[in-house]
Amino acid sequence: MFEILIFLFENYMDEKAVLKMDNDALLIELEKIGFDRSEITRALHWLNGLVLFQQTVAPSHKLTPLAIRHYVPEEAERLGVEGRGLLLYLEQIGIIDPITREMAIDRIMALDYREVDLGRIKWVILMVLFNQPDKKSALTLMQDMVLADAFDVLH
Repeated sequence: MFEILIFLFENYMDEKAVLKMDNDALLIELEKIGFDRSEITRALHWLNGLVLFQQTVAPSHKLTPLAIRHYVPEEAERLGVEGRGLLLYLEQIGIIDPITREMAIDRIMALDYREVDLGRIKWVILMVLFNQPDKKSALTLMQDMVLADAFDVLH
């Protein structure tokens, strides 16, 4: 599923953070490329969850940057020490705010546990930031971080 999310992010999202095709057309297109139908459905469901979170939960909550985030055991296990440290670091340097952090945690928890590692957590944060048009500078910084990791692998 995660590969489909990255593929959609790179190829089918426009600058307004919406898919350029409807779900049915996208399903057919992705099947032609070779992706599995059930994985495509899971990826589209994941993206719909991101949009739903942004539309319903995010505007109604006002979280202070001074709040401390306590992780339930399932979140702590899925994120790991490095993932929680990354979220804290990104929040401390101003790339994400408490709402963005909560959106990222929600979407990370929606992934299969086998799909969660530090690199994928960064990609999820990137997708969450991309879905927030008012966070362009944070998105640029996060893109740089993700690309730097990709080039480290190539060396």
